[in-house]
Amino acid sequence: MRDARLRPIRIVLFLLIWASCSWFGSWEMNTNNAIRLYATLAIVEHGEATIDQFDAATSDKARFGRHLYLDKAPGTSLMALPAVAAMHVLSPARSSDYQLVTGSGDFARFIRVRTRLAVATGPAVLTAMAAVLLFDIALGMTGSPAAALAAAVAYGLGTPAWGWSTSILGHAPLAALYIVALWAALRATTDEPTRRWAAFLLGLALGWAVVIEYPAVIAGSVIALWAAWRAWRRPDRNTILGLAVLGGLIGILPLFAYNLFAFGNPFQLGYEGVVGFDGMSQGVFGIGFPDLGVLWRITLGQQRGLFWFAPVLLLGLWGIALMMRERRTRDLGLVILAVTAITLLVNAGYFYWDGGYSTGPRHSVPIVGVLSLGVAMAWTKRGHGVGRYLPAEIIILSIGINACLAATDIYGNPSAAFQLREVVIVPFINGQLRSVASDWWGWSPGTGFILWQVMAIPALCWLVMASSRAETAENDVTKA
Repeated sequence: MRDARLRPIRIVLFLLIWASCSWFGSWEMNTNNAIRLYATLAIVEHGEATIDQFDAATSDKARFGRHLYLDKAPGTSLMALPAVAAMHVLSPARSSDYQLVTGSGDFARFIRVRTRLAVATGPAVLTAMAAVLLFDIALGMTGSPAAALAAAVAYGLGTPAWGWSTSILGHAPLAALYIVALWAALRATTDEPTRRWAAFLLGLALGWAVVIEYPAVIAGSVIALWAAWRAWRRPDRNTILGLAVLGGLIGILPLFAYNLFAFGNPFQLGYEGVVGFDGMSQGVFGIGFPDLGVLWRITLGQQRGLFWFAPVLLLGLWGIALMMRERRTRDLGLVILAVTAITLLVNAGYFYWDGGYSTGPRHSVPIVGVLSLGVAMAWTKRGHGVGRYLPAEIIILSIGINACLAATDIYGNPSAAFQLREVVIVPFINGQLRSVASDWWGWSPGTGFILWQVMAIPALCWLVMASSRAETAENDVTKA
């Protein structure tokens, strides 16, 4: 009965997050986004990995011998294959039909439609699915549908995961995959009998995370070790660990397959041939010892600090502290803290820590999902009187900020002194918005945003009421 009562909440939550990520669109010609789609186009149109024809259209590239290649992890380019292949079949247009320039024009429109379809079938789906799984984790942790909904909405709409899910960069998908891995680990190691498919999914998510972003191997290993520790106390540990390893091998296999296809060597990486970014030769692909000054700038620094764009994550940090105080949630809180610390320290040690044309510290976005889980615990500990509304107010504030961010552009001016004001709020007020309605239907930018509100606000209100009713019914059953 409980699952049946909550199923509509999960469905509406998924559709709300997916539609919100698919409705708005970042600038498709940003070189970091476009290079990933160029790699997909090369595979679909020519059956090869070389992107020589796009040389003039991107500054991000790798050179090996006489040819140019994708200089990123190939995961999101591979995720875009179904969308780009479908357009290849449905439309006679080919990239070679256009003058390849990065400005506006026919080529930009050609790239835009393929990027939007790739987003709607890739990052948007992952983020929406992760929001539902986060709801389930939080529900099991707190027993409160309202608290679980608060955490899921905080993640899906109250953090930059929303804005970065409008692109095909790997940061938002990685945040989603960490949630998938946590959910699968809990599902595989909590109940009897073992859910074998959950153990396989755990490995699959962590393996694919590395194909999306190479640094995921560090934080992902922490999740893997935690899951192994939980599994080791069970009599069926060999089954759990074996299936997880199998899933991991299958998940990471596309990386080796792509490298073999592109370079003739399964262990050669595009990063090894990066052109024009000398900092990548320092440390390990540009990553050295963390700089505490940079750590401040990517978290609380006024220019682009993460918590300015997602104040709800401060609530999440408090919730993680609460989790570590309770025995039944302590291990989960510790692994979340470890993933958060590792991601931030890697970002603080990266030569190009700011991410260039990026609104906020994009390399720290992968932590927003796991940190949002703490919102559920914080929600259950809210006080009485006026203070009991504070968590909801912080969530609403964060949703407002990230609605503006998703509707304007995630590729912000790196020289702005206060990005939240200069590249988010001011452009939003000036009507510099992008949505399906304005890009494809000819509507005004403001009207496109209003249409999203007409869809989203009633859905959010329904979710709040449905979760409240479910919680009341659960409490009545418990008392009975």
